[in-house]
Amino acid sequence: MEEALKPVTAWLLARNPETGEIPADLDLIENRLIDSLGFMEFILLLEDLVGRELPLQELDVDRFRSLRAIHDNFLSPQATSVGKHGS
Repeated sequence: MEEALKPVTAWLLARNPETGEIPADLDLIENRLIDSLGFMEFILLLEDLVGRELPLQELDVDRFRSLRAIHDNFLSPQATSVGKHGS
């Protein structure tokens, strides 16, 4: 999981340099590591990583709440092989 999340973690740490290690289950939104101003930039990063545009139905905020959720919903082999996340 860590390897796939390296670009995401680097993006978060670049915007939150005071943050140390980010636990996999830390709520990134509640802890303000992703805010409303950076959310669209974050979506663009994820689109680059997955190699496709994320449809609006995939933009449920709960899919981005933690590093684990981001990995499971977008970056894991199962996410890309199932592809449309159950749709």
